[in-house]
Amino acid sequence: MKITANDLLAILRRFNVANADNLPRHIDQIKSSNPSPINQLVRFRFNRQHYFVLIDDTAEDRENYIMEQIFTAKSDARGVIFENPTSELTTYGLPFKGKDIYLFQQVSDNQRLDSLLAKRYPETSRSTWQKYIKSGNVSVNGTPAKSTSQLVTEADEIAVNLPEATDYSDEELPILYLDDNVIVVNKPSGVLTHSKGALNDEFTVADFFRRYTTVGLETNRPGIVHRLDRDTSGVIIGARTPEAFELLKKQFSQHLAKKTYLAIVDGAPQPLTAKIDIPIGRNPSAPSTFRPDPNGKPAQTIYQTLVARRNLSAIKLCPQTGRTHQLRVHLRHLHTPIHGDRVYGKPADRLYLHAYKLEITTQPGKRQTFIAPLHSEFTKLFPELDDEPNL
Repeated sequence: MKITANDLLAILRRFNVANADNLPRHIDQIKSSNPSPINQLVRFRFNRQHYFVLIDDTAEDRENYIMEQIFTAKSDARGVIFENPTSELTTYGLPFKGKDIYLFQQVSDNQRLDSLLAKRYPETSRSTWQKYIKSGNVSVNGTPAKSTSQLVTEADEIAVNLPEATDYSDEELPILYLDDNVIVVNKPSGVLTHSKGALNDEFTVADFFRRYTTVGLETNRPGIVHRLDRDTSGVIIGARTPEAFELLKKQFSQHLAKKTYLAIVDGAPQPLTAKIDIPIGRNPSAPSTFRPDPNGKPAQTIYQTLVARRNLSAIKLCPQTGRTHQLRVHLRHLHTPIHGDRVYGKPADRLYLHAYKLEITTQPGKRQTFIAPLHSEFTKLFPELDDEPNL
């Protein structure tokens, strides 16, 4: 029986190994043999992984027999026999062109622990498994894993004991507005918008939104359609329904949501009112930060100085784009970094950046404006802002 790359791709899809995006050209190194007159063994490579397909009507799901046939082509083969995904029972064989077929994936004797776990549980990323390993939630042969790069084999007994999610049901955030479509809160400085990944054991806006939304409950970002930096306070809106999620998300991506910030900066910007039009790119020497970059993404900010003093100024900011760290980078470029900016300026008791106002369409035909009152730290430095003039 001649087996082609098209046949092998169809078999991989039957076992849920390949999907509709895979093509026959992703399969190579096809070699066929006959361990006995009654069967056929095909060895091949798919996405840099080696597989065997055994075509044998007499195997009858016998693992030892299946492995004996594979050993005729590779005596030291190690790996896993795929289960039949269409059967409620634990079986291996699948019908294909009137024959019973079995799929075996070969693995090397030694592989990194994080890589093996990511292959076994593809719904969880490798970086997440690395965090679980480092936190002591994975053991190998009864002993806590030593490192993410620890070498293991399929024969090793690997146990995973994931931590229970922290209960944040008693944590609250100040709600500015709530209806059937959206929730709006005044985020305090220091609170994350959403978890950065596994084992993030702190309360986030997303944890709070989870109580009010039906969107993204299987993720760490339920209801989230935009974000504020941890140290930035102010208005943040969440979606309660899939329809609201799509409507809000589209407005942020197309810059149709109108945002107004208030910041206190070190010094006084010159000129006092202007539009900053400077592209921003990631800083290669510090990848978690950004900098002005002529080859970066377009970024525009309109600012207006409300109160100017020698050492501090209060300014209104209207970003026209939504780049990461945009306001912080633009103000640093003016030599007036935001007061308390630990990354682009000098630390203080907090980052003095507040998302004061958000104008957005919350449902078709309904445009709304939400305001988050200034926190007391701002008005202590600038009592003039008590009446929030010109905002």
